[in-house]
Amino acid sequence: MKRDKPKYKQIIDAAVIVIAENGYHQAQVSRIAKQAGVADGTIYLYFKNKEDILISLFREKMGMFVEKIEEVIAGKRTAAEKLLVMIENHCKILSEDHHLAIVTQLELRQSNKDIRLKINEVLKGYLTVIDKILIEGIQSGEFSKDLDIRLARQMIFGTIDEMLTNWVMNEQKYDLAAQVPAIHKLLLNGCGSRN
Repeated sequence: MKRDKPKYKQIIDAAVIVIAENGYHQAQVSRIAKQAGVADGTIYLYFKNKEDILISLFREKMGMFVEKIEEVIAGKRTAAEKLLVMIENHCKILSEDHHLAIVTQLELRQSNKDIRLKINEVLKGYLTVIDKILIEGIQSGEFSKDLDIRLARQMIFGTIDEMLTNWVMNEQKYDLAAQVPAIHKLLLNGCGSRN
């Protein structure tokens, strides 16, 4: 399978850098190839076009992201703890990868409707993690029994997403991790936390 090949990963990683530094619309396939250290034609062995690169990039990175978050929340006992480590890890992953933060928080939003629809499909894995935490919190009595899961998911994702976008737009001038406790408290309160 193409995804298992080293050049596929090289191209994905190169695309993150090129798109972050040049913007999606200015990121030429030839620049991505040069950054990856491959010939232009090699790109087309793995991807149909630049749009396919962007969607594949998001699929790969989001897949690893969801795996990491599922791994770290597995050891937590309460929904509140799981929500905290989810927020911490979301922030940690993006604060450690400046280019990925720019691509996910800014460049993916510049794309056309078809790309956004495909990206929303990929995002479902992450939203499912949020849903599981919410359901667990309701069942354990940590969260309000009449909590609307759909609205709570939107509140959680939207709050984290806006915090990260603001951080990227402000050129990462402040400590993202320092924001986590306040965001966590805000979200717990919004879920009708009993803690």
